[in-house]
Amino acid sequence: MIRKIIITIDGWSSCGKSTLAKQLAKELGYTYIDSGAMYRAITLYFLRNHVDWTDQTEVKVALKNIHLHFEPNAKTGISEIFLNNENVEYLIRDLIIADKVSDIAAIAEVRTAAVAQQQKLGKKKGIVMDGRDIGTTVFPKAELKIFMTADIAIRVERRFKEMYDKNPNINLEDVKENLEMRDYIDSHREVSPLRKADDAITLDNSNITMQQQLKLALKMVAKLGKA
Repeated sequence: MIRKIIITIDGWSSCGKSTLAKQLAKELGYTYIDSGAMYRAITLYFLRNHVDWTDQTEVKVALKNIHLHFEPNAKTGISEIFLNNENVEYLIRDLIIADKVSDIAAIAEVRTAAVAQQQKLGKKKGIVMDGRDIGTTVFPKAELKIFMTADIAIRVERRFKEMYDKNPNINLEDVKENLEMRDYIDSHREVSPLRKADDAITLDNSNITMQQQLKLALKMVAKLGKA
């Protein structure tokens, strides 16, 4: 029987973490879990229900009413997130969510609740999960940890192209400001800040294609003994 492992992919915003994670999951027959989508879904719930996330009591009450799970899209086969049984995969990609998600994800109670759900999903292994603290906090004993990075100008351009299709009124400067703020909050928060795990392998995809980065990642898996 082929041994299944846990693969974590951490890194900066708009480095293509989700893209690589989905590619790897499909190639290996693993389950893809988008941890960022979980925090975005929680953010969506907070905004919809006017939760004051500076109030610890309100946050704790709200979290008890949030139930998240993933279901594969029948056409693409890729897992999509459901918030209280509603598919919110596309709603959570709006800029208003991007503007608030780092603040909400920095709340200790929110991270504790999300991490508990993430660890439960990984008990059977055979998963690829991307985020900010997956290799450091969620699965510190994961067999393969990848830390992704890319030049800020390239990340801004990628994010702009992704968002322009949904909102033609968006401008490059707004996207750059949003990314820089998210980078700062993610790397300076008190609870599980973004950092490279000591045993993570850096993958800089500034000047390589999606196919090339997949090949590099698959070589990393192969070195461990194909999962």
